[in-house]
Amino acid sequence: MSRLILAPMEGLADPLMREVLTGIGGYDWGICEFVRVTESVLPNRTFLRTCPELKNGSRTPAGTPMRVQLLGSDPHFMAGNARRLVKHRPAGVDINFGCPAPTVFRHRGGSALLGEPQLLHDIVAAVRAEIPAGIPLTAKMRLGIDDVCLAVDCAQAIEAGGAEELIVHGRTKADGYRPPARWAQIDRVRAAIDIPVIANGEVWTVDDWHRIRAESGCADVMLGRGALADPFLARRIRGEAVGGWDALRPWLAIFWCGVRERVLPVHAGGRLKQWLMLLRRHEPQAEALYQQLRPVKAAEDIDRLLLAAGIPGELPLAA
Repeated sequence: MSRLILAPMEGLADPLMREVLTGIGGYDWGICEFVRVTESVLPNRTFLRTCPELKNGSRTPAGTPMRVQLLGSDPHFMAGNARRLVKHRPAGVDINFGCPAPTVFRHRGGSALLGEPQLLHDIVAAVRAEIPAGIPLTAKMRLGIDDVCLAVDCAQAIEAGGAEELIVHGRTKADGYRPPARWAQIDRVRAAIDIPVIANGEVWTVDDWHRIRAESGCADVMLGRGALADPFLARRIRGEAVGGWDALRPWLAIFWCGVRERVLPVHAGGRLKQWLMLLRRHEPQAEALYQQLRPVKAAEDIDRLLLAAGIPGELPLAA
Protein backbone atom coordinates (compact mmCIF):
# COMPACT_ATOMS: atom_id res chain seq x y z
CA MET A 1 0.00 0.00 0.00
CA SER A 2 1.15 3.50 -0.77
CA ARG A 3 2.50 5.42 2.18
CA LEU A 4 0.56 8.58 2.99
CA ILE A 5 2.43 11.46 4.59
CA LEU A 6 0.95 14.59 6.14
CA ALA A 7 2.58 17.70 4.68
CA PRO A 8 4.18 20.54 6.63
CA MET A 9 1.84 23.49 6.09
CA GLU A 10 2.96 26.74 7.66
CA GLY A 11 0.02 28.52 9.26
CA LEU A 12 -2.33 25.60 8.60
CA ALA A 13 -1.06 22.35 10.10
CA ASP A 14 -0.04 23.52 13.56
CA PRO A 15 0.20 21.06 16.49
CA LEU A 16 -3.56 21.20 17.14
CA MET A 17 -4.47 20.52 13.51
CA ARG A 18 -1.90 17.73 13.36
CA GLU A 19 -3.50 16.22 16.46
CA VAL A 20 -6.92 16.32 14.82
CA LEU A 21 -5.88 15.02 11.40
CA THR A 22 -3.74 12.19 12.74
CA GLY A 23 -6.47 11.39 15.27
CA ILE A 24 -8.84 10.87 12.36
CA GLY A 25 -6.09 8.66 10.97
CA GLY A 26 -4.62 7.17 7.83
CA TYR A 27 -1.10 8.68 7.90
CA ASP A 28 2.19 6.80 8.08
CA TRP A 29 4.06 9.87 9.29
CA GLY A 30 4.08 13.63 8.94
CA ILE A 31 6.29 16.71 9.04
CA CYS A 32 5.72 19.67 11.32
CA GLU A 33 5.88 23.33 10.33
CA PHE A 34 9.41 24.55 9.61
CA VAL A 35 11.91 25.78 12.17
CA ARG A 36 13.54 28.90 10.70
CA VAL A 37 17.33 28.80 11.03
CA THR A 38 19.33 32.01 10.66
CA GLU A 39 22.73 32.85 12.11
CA SER A 40 22.32 31.15 15.47
CA VAL A 41 21.72 27.83 17.15
CA LEU A 42 18.18 27.98 18.44
CA PRO A 43 17.23 27.18 22.04
CA ASN A 44 15.58 23.88 22.87
CA ARG A 45 12.28 25.63 23.55
CA THR A 46 12.02 26.65 19.88
CA PHE A 47 12.05 23.04 18.71
CA LEU A 48 9.63 22.00 21.44
CA ARG A 49 7.25 24.85 20.66
CA THR A 50 7.19 24.10 16.94
CA CYS A 51 7.00 20.34 17.44
CA PRO A 52 5.56 19.58 20.89
CA GLU A 53 5.28 15.99 19.70
CA LEU A 54 9.00 15.76 20.63
CA LYS A 55 7.86 15.55 24.25
CA ASN A 56 5.79 12.47 23.34
CA GLY A 57 8.40 10.36 21.58
CA SER A 58 8.02 12.54 18.46
CA ARG A 59 4.48 11.27 17.98
CA THR A 60 1.08 12.90 17.99
CA PRO A 61 -1.39 11.80 20.68
CA ALA A 62 -2.73 9.27 18.17
CA GLY A 63 0.76 7.80 17.74
CA THR A 64 1.66 9.18 14.29
CA PRO A 65 5.41 9.92 14.00
CA MET A 66 6.23 13.58 13.28
CA ARG A 67 9.48 14.68 11.69
CA VAL A 68 10.95 18.14 12.26
CA GLN A 69 11.68 20.43 9.32
CA LEU A 70 14.58 22.88 9.21
CA LEU A 71 14.64 25.88 6.86
CA GLY A 72 17.78 27.91 6.26
CA SER A 73 20.59 28.69 3.83
CA ASP A 74 23.79 28.45 5.90
CA PRO A 75 25.22 24.91 6.07
CA HIS A 76 27.12 25.68 9.29
CA PHE A 77 24.09 26.89 11.23
CA MET A 78 21.82 24.27 9.71
CA ALA A 79 24.26 21.65 11.00
CA GLY A 80 24.44 23.27 14.44
CA ASN A 81 20.67 23.29 14.76
CA ALA A 82 20.44 19.70 13.56
CA ARG A 83 22.94 18.74 16.25
CA ARG A 84 20.73 20.30 18.91
CA LEU A 85 17.51 18.96 17.41
CA VAL A 86 18.59 15.31 17.37
CA LYS A 87 19.10 15.40 21.14
CA HIS A 88 15.30 15.37 21.28
CA ARG A 89 15.22 12.16 19.19
CA PRO A 90 12.87 13.32 16.43
CA ALA A 91 11.19 10.69 14.26
CA GLY A 92 13.12 12.25 11.39
CA VAL A 93 14.66 15.45 10.10
CA ASP A 94 13.47 17.17 6.93
CA ILE A 95 15.03 20.12 5.09
CA ASN A 96 12.81 22.72 3.44
CA PHE A 97 13.79 23.64 -0.11
CA GLY A 98 10.24 24.36 -1.20
CA CYS A 99 8.56 27.15 0.76
CA PRO A 100 7.36 29.80 -1.75
CA ALA A 101 6.30 32.43 0.82
CA PRO A 102 7.56 35.88 -0.23
CA THR A 103 9.08 36.66 3.16
CA VAL A 104 10.96 33.36 3.25
CA PHE A 105 12.07 33.80 -0.35
CA ARG A 106 13.36 37.34 0.27
CA HIS A 107 15.44 36.06 3.16
CA ARG A 108 16.99 33.34 0.99
CA GLY A 109 15.14 30.39 2.38
CA GLY A 110 13.01 27.55 1.04
CA SER A 111 12.51 27.67 -2.73
CA ALA A 112 14.97 30.58 -3.07
CA LEU A 113 17.80 28.02 -2.97
CA LEU A 114 16.61 26.03 -5.99
CA GLY A 115 18.91 28.00 -8.28
CA GLU A 116 21.97 26.77 -6.35
CA PRO A 117 22.27 22.97 -6.50
CA GLN A 118 25.74 23.01 -4.91
CA LEU A 119 24.39 24.87 -1.89
CA LEU A 120 21.59 22.32 -1.57
CA HIS A 121 24.21 19.58 -1.52
CA ASP A 122 26.31 21.39 1.09
CA ILE A 123 23.33 21.97 3.39
CA VAL A 124 22.17 18.37 3.19
CA ALA A 125 25.70 17.03 3.71
CA ALA A 126 26.26 19.29 6.72
CA VAL A 127 23.00 18.22 8.33
CA ARG A 128 23.56 14.55 7.46
CA ALA A 129 26.88 14.63 9.32
CA GLU A 130 25.07 15.57 12.54
CA ILE A 131 22.29 12.98 12.42
CA PRO A 132 22.93 9.60 14.01
CA ALA A 133 21.96 6.35 12.39
CA GLY A 134 18.32 5.52 12.94
CA ILE A 135 17.02 9.05 12.41
CA PRO A 136 15.97 9.47 8.75
CA LEU A 137 16.92 12.56 6.75
CA THR A 138 14.58 13.74 4.01
CA ALA A 139 14.25 16.92 1.97
CA LYS A 140 11.30 18.63 0.34
CA MET A 141 11.68 20.69 -2.83
CA ARG A 142 9.71 22.33 -5.58
CA LEU A 143 10.53 21.96 -9.26
CA GLY A 144 12.39 25.25 -9.41
CA ILE A 145 12.04 28.99 -9.00
CA ASP A 146 10.70 30.24 -12.34
CA ASP A 147 11.15 27.10 -14.45
CA VAL A 148 12.00 23.42 -14.10
CA CYS A 149 15.39 23.43 -15.84
CA LEU A 150 17.37 22.73 -12.64
CA ALA A 151 14.94 20.28 -11.04
CA VAL A 152 17.04 17.21 -11.80
CA ASP A 153 20.28 18.95 -10.81
CA CYS A 154 18.74 19.95 -7.48
CA ALA A 155 17.43 16.46 -6.81
CA GLN A 156 20.77 14.87 -7.64
CA ALA A 157 22.56 17.34 -5.37
CA ILE A 158 20.20 16.52 -2.50
CA GLU A 159 20.72 12.80 -3.07
CA ALA A 160 24.50 13.21 -3.18
CA GLY A 161 24.37 15.15 0.08
CA GLY A 162 22.93 12.16 1.88
CA ALA A 163 19.15 12.53 1.95
CA GLU A 164 17.39 9.18 2.21
CA GLU A 165 14.17 10.27 0.51
CA LEU A 166 13.02 13.30 -1.47
CA ILE A 167 9.58 14.88 -1.46
CA VAL A 168 8.82 16.80 -4.66
CA HIS A 169 6.01 19.33 -4.89
CA GLY A 170 5.01 19.47 -8.53
CA ARG A 171 5.15 23.25 -8.92
CA THR A 172 7.75 25.98 -9.17
CA LYS A 173 7.97 28.88 -6.77
CA ALA A 174 6.40 31.10 -9.44
CA ASP A 175 3.48 28.67 -9.76
CA GLY A 176 2.55 29.28 -6.12
CA TYR A 177 -0.48 27.08 -5.46
CA ARG A 178 -2.19 27.60 -8.82
CA PRO A 179 -3.46 24.41 -10.43
CA PRO A 180 -2.56 22.23 -12.11
CA ALA A 181 0.46 20.67 -10.45
CA ARG A 182 3.05 19.28 -12.87
CA TRP A 183 2.96 15.64 -11.84
CA ALA A 184 4.79 14.44 -14.96
CA GLN A 185 7.76 16.62 -14.01
CA ILE A 186 7.98 14.76 -10.71
CA ASP A 187 8.44 11.59 -12.77
CA ARG A 188 11.38 13.21 -14.58
CA VAL A 189 13.04 13.89 -11.21
CA ARG A 190 12.21 10.42 -9.88
CA ALA A 191 13.82 8.73 -12.89
CA ALA A 192 17.06 10.69 -12.41
CA ILE A 193 17.85 9.64 -8.83
CA ASP A 194 18.07 6.41 -6.88
CA ILE A 195 16.49 7.41 -3.55
CA PRO A 196 12.70 7.12 -3.15
CA VAL A 197 10.64 10.11 -4.25
CA ILE A 198 7.35 11.10 -2.61
CA ALA A 199 4.92 13.01 -4.83
CA ASN A 200 3.12 16.11 -3.54
CA GLY A 201 0.77 18.73 -4.90
CA GLU A 202 -2.92 19.19 -5.76
CA VAL A 203 -4.26 15.95 -4.29
CA TRP A 204 -7.81 16.69 -3.17
CA THR A 205 -9.60 13.41 -3.90
CA VAL A 206 -9.03 9.66 -4.18
CA ASP A 207 -9.05 10.07 -7.95
CA ASP A 208 -6.28 12.69 -7.67
CA TRP A 209 -4.26 10.18 -5.63
CA HIS A 210 -4.59 7.57 -8.37
CA ARG A 211 -3.59 10.09 -11.04
CA ILE A 212 -0.58 11.57 -9.23
CA ARG A 213 0.81 8.08 -8.71
CA ALA A 214 0.29 7.21 -12.37
CA GLU A 215 1.79 10.44 -13.74
CA SER A 216 4.66 10.78 -11.25
CA GLY A 217 5.61 7.13 -11.09
CA CYS A 218 5.78 7.48 -7.29
CA ALA A 219 4.27 4.92 -4.97
CA ASP A 220 4.05 7.30 -2.01
CA VAL A 221 2.12 10.55 -1.75
CA MET A 222 2.15 13.53 0.59
CA LEU A 223 -1.20 15.18 1.32
CA GLY A 224 -1.34 18.91 1.99
CA ARG A 225 -4.32 21.24 1.74
CA GLY A 226 -6.43 18.35 0.48
CA ALA A 227 -6.09 16.77 3.93
CA LEU A 228 -7.67 19.83 5.53
CA ALA A 229 -10.40 20.08 2.90
CA ASP A 230 -11.31 16.41 3.45
CA PRO A 231 -9.94 15.22 6.82
CA PHE A 232 -11.01 11.67 5.95
CA LEU A 233 -9.09 11.67 2.64
CA ALA A 234 -6.24 9.45 3.86
CA ARG A 235 -8.72 6.86 5.10
CA ARG A 236 -10.74 7.07 1.86
CA ILE A 237 -7.54 6.39 -0.08
CA ARG A 238 -7.02 3.32 2.09
CA GLY A 239 -10.46 2.09 1.09
CA GLU A 240 -12.20 2.67 4.38
CA ALA A 241 -15.86 3.54 4.57
CA VAL A 242 -15.97 6.87 6.37
CA GLY A 243 -18.75 9.34 6.96
CA GLY A 244 -19.27 12.92 5.95
CA TRP A 245 -20.38 15.93 7.96
CA ASP A 246 -21.86 13.98 10.86
CA ALA A 247 -18.59 12.10 11.33
CA LEU A 248 -16.64 15.34 11.12
CA ARG A 249 -18.63 17.32 13.68
CA PRO A 250 -16.94 15.72 16.73
CA TRP A 251 -13.56 16.65 15.32
CA LEU A 252 -14.67 20.23 14.71
CA ALA A 253 -15.70 20.33 18.36
CA ILE A 254 -12.32 19.00 19.46
CA PHE A 255 -10.55 21.51 17.24
CA TRP A 256 -12.61 24.43 18.55
CA CYS A 257 -12.00 23.38 22.16
CA GLY A 258 -8.27 23.29 21.43
CA VAL A 259 -8.38 26.70 19.79
CA ARG A 260 -10.25 28.16 22.75
CA GLU A 261 -7.59 26.78 25.11
CA ARG A 262 -4.61 28.01 23.08
CA VAL A 263 -5.69 31.19 21.29
CA LEU A 264 -6.85 34.56 22.57
CA PRO A 265 -10.62 34.91 22.12
CA VAL A 266 -10.17 37.79 19.68
CA HIS A 267 -8.22 35.50 17.32
CA ALA A 268 -9.99 32.19 17.92
CA GLY A 269 -12.71 32.65 15.33
CA GLY A 270 -10.19 33.21 12.57
CA ARG A 271 -8.67 29.79 13.10
CA LEU A 272 -12.02 28.04 12.78
CA LYS A 273 -13.05 30.07 9.75
CA GLN A 274 -9.75 29.27 8.07
CA TRP A 275 -10.47 25.55 8.33
CA LEU A 276 -14.10 25.95 7.28
CA MET A 277 -12.96 27.78 4.15
CA LEU A 278 -11.16 24.61 3.09
CA LEU A 279 -13.84 22.20 4.31
CA ARG A 280 -16.51 23.92 2.23
CA ARG A 281 -14.79 22.57 -0.89
CA HIS A 282 -16.42 19.19 -0.14
CA GLU A 283 -19.06 19.83 2.52
CA PRO A 284 -22.14 22.02 1.85
CA GLN A 285 -22.74 22.15 5.61
CA ALA A 286 -19.29 23.67 6.07
CA GLU A 287 -20.19 26.39 3.54
CA ALA A 288 -23.42 27.15 5.41
CA LEU A 289 -21.62 27.27 8.75
CA TYR A 290 -18.84 29.44 7.36
CA GLN A 291 -21.34 31.96 6.03
CA GLN A 292 -23.11 32.00 9.38
CA LEU A 293 -19.89 32.54 11.33
CA ARG A 294 -18.20 34.88 8.87
CA PRO A 295 -19.44 38.18 10.40
CA VAL A 296 -19.15 36.93 14.00
CA LYS A 297 -16.04 37.97 15.93
CA ALA A 298 -16.67 37.19 19.59
CA ALA A 299 -15.60 33.67 20.59
CA GLU A 300 -18.52 33.44 23.00
CA ASP A 301 -20.97 34.10 20.17
CA ILE A 302 -19.25 31.42 18.08
CA ASP A 303 -19.64 29.01 21.01
CA ARG A 304 -23.41 29.53 20.92
CA LEU A 305 -23.70 29.20 17.15
CA LEU A 306 -21.66 26.01 17.11
CA LEU A 307 -23.80 24.53 19.85
CA ALA A 308 -26.92 25.33 17.79
CA ALA A 309 -25.26 23.59 14.81
CA GLY A 310 -24.72 20.43 16.84
CA ILE A 311 -21.06 21.14 17.56
CA PRO A 312 -20.83 21.51 21.34
CA GLY A 313 -17.74 22.56 23.22
CA GLU A 314 -16.76 18.99 24.06
CA LEU A 315 -17.44 15.67 22.37
CA PRO A 316 -15.70 12.30 22.71
CA LEU A 317 -13.20 11.29 20.05
CA ALA A 318 -14.83 9.56 17.11
CA ALA A 319 -13.56 6.17 16.05
